[in-house]
Amino acid sequence: MAIRLSQPAKARKSLPLTERDLADLERLRRQTPERDALADLAGVVVVEGVTEAALLHMIFTAGLRAIQEKAEEHAYASAAADRLASGEADEIRRIARRRRPSWADED
Repeated sequence: MAIRLSQPAKARKSLPLTERDLADLERLRRQTPERDALADLAGVVVVEGVTEAALLHMIFTAGLRAIQEKAEEHAYASAAADRLASGEADEIRRIARRRRPSWADED
């Protein structure tokens, strides 16, 4: 069973692959923990008879997702550093300490 793209393909590009790349692709074709991880990252189920083009597209999709997550991580870290530098985090902490805890009225 072949995996289809969720959208029509607009272009087909060539991709230079090393011997190691080809070995990695072959390992991803078999039922391995790496293939399960690829399925999770790409958000699809990888079947046994997956085509090489579909497998490469899944790897591309998973790579883009990892890049986006890393970019978000850097953005959050930068925003946190800015808050710390401006003293805003200290002010939020001071306000939170003065606030009565929600469990204080429990008997």
